[in-house]
Amino acid sequence: MDLQLILALAAGIATIVVIVLATRLDAFIALLLAAVVTGIVAGQDLLSIIDSITTGFGDTLASIGIVIGLGVGIGKILEVSGAADSLARAFLRAFGKGREPWAMGTVGSLVSIPVFCDSGYVIMNPLARSIARVKKGGYVTLALALGCGMTLTHHMVPPTPGPLAATGILGADIGSVILAGVVFTVVLLPVVVVYARWIGPKLEPVLNAQVKHDVYTEVSAASAEGTKEGSSRVSTLTGDHEHSGDSSTDSATSQDAAGPAPGTGKKPGAFLGFLPLIVPLLLIVANTVGTAIDKSAQGELAGEAYEPSAWVAPLAFFGNPVVALIIGLILAVYTLLPRVTPRNQVQSWLADGAASAGLILLITGAGGSFGLVLRESGVGDALAEAIASISLPALLVPFLIASFVRLAQGSGTVAMITAASVTAPLIAPLGLDPLVAVMACTAGSMVFSYFNDSYFWVVTRFAGLDGINAIKGWSGITTAVWICSLPLLFVLDLIV
Repeated sequence: MDLQLILALAAGIATIVVIVLATRLDAFIALLLAAVVTGIVAGQDLLSIIDSITTGFGDTLASIGIVIGLGVGIGKILEVSGAADSLARAFLRAFGKGREPWAMGTVGSLVSIPVFCDSGYVIMNPLARSIARVKKGGYVTLALALGCGMTLTHHMVPPTPGPLAATGILGADIGSVILAGVVFTVVLLPVVVVYARWIGPKLEPVLNAQVKHDVYTEVSAASAEGTKEGSSRVSTLTGDHEHSGDSSTDSATSQDAAGPAPGTGKKPGAFLGFLPLIVPLLLIVANTVGTAIDKSAQGELAGEAYEPSAWVAPLAFFGNPVVALIIGLILAVYTLLPRVTPRNQVQSWLADGAASAGLILLITGAGGSFGLVLRESGVGDALAEAIASISLPALLVPFLIASFVRLAQGSGTVAMITAASVTAPLIAPLGLDPLVAVMACTAGSMVFSYFNDSYFWVVTRFAGLDGINAIKGWSGITTAVWICSLPLLFVLDLIV
């Protein structure tokens, strides 16, 4: 591999580490400066570096920015209405006391089969917060279990785009890949839970102060304020006087983590609370499944020349995460909040949610900028070619290519597709089964999610982990499942 590209990658990573850990600047600035440093060391034209930064930022936010904004809006309404608390208690009853990380990991793995993990995490994170609020602790453990549960199926179970594309490129049977991906997920989920339970209590004391406030304190205050304002509006509209013993007043002053719906003495039930979550998820699932069936019928699993059929168009529209989450937000506002809730109060809650997402959006976009500079500098391609030229056991070739490309540019999907593309002409000479090759590409792409991965920033910002603690928590748990997937690959290779 070109020494200049190695130095460019090392310089970019070092820039992020030094700025985040040793200066007053935050991760947003660190990622932008790292992109500039990487491009300069790699020999990119100065103006093209700026173009890559702006393009990468825009492309990343085009795919996830609106989703994050709508997702935090749904989460805010779930919280202030008390619906998230009802859902949390329902999950606790279903899985049993002490099994909350299993609940989050399992739910995450199921949700992320049809839904991009970035979107799914934003949608489901309020549940983790509510469970932690009910338990009065353990949020980091739940947040990590949820995030990595999503990582497993997002990387290994079609019809998510990465494994689906790898399946098409390498000519594997999609049914076999789905089955193998599900088996890998079931075997690796205990690794997720064990790591989350081990590292979570160590990181809980250093939880970001703002996130700690949001998870354990802010909702109670918001609910109380909303209840008082809602009750006042009810009195104004009906002409009734407030009663000193009114249940809504009692609820407003209680210290319960999530109060009742504003203007009432009751919280929405778990079923109503689940609607704003399940309806968008079902719409996205319908889109994903319909598109996969259509691609299979057309023989275009890789998606390179795919043109959607007419029957898929409505599914694609309503199942687009943006449209699905708009529907979810409307459902949240009009099913979870009483009709008498003041309009300005609802708008204030949505504004609070949007404000909390601001830094997440900036950092996520900057991560996209850094990733695009790495790709356009040629670091990812150079790493893939270098690994392919080394004499290794056959299944390690796609595994290591995916791993190093992931480290180089951050995107697991890009890493899978790159590894599959490089490995495809080597399948016959290496005597490698296509199914094993696909699973090697998907498993290898999970390694050490860190600064250049947009999902790293989504999880760590929502989880309240900063600096080295984010590395210990999120990068550590993704590396743990990456390491444990390797023996599974060798077993699969022996079987097939």
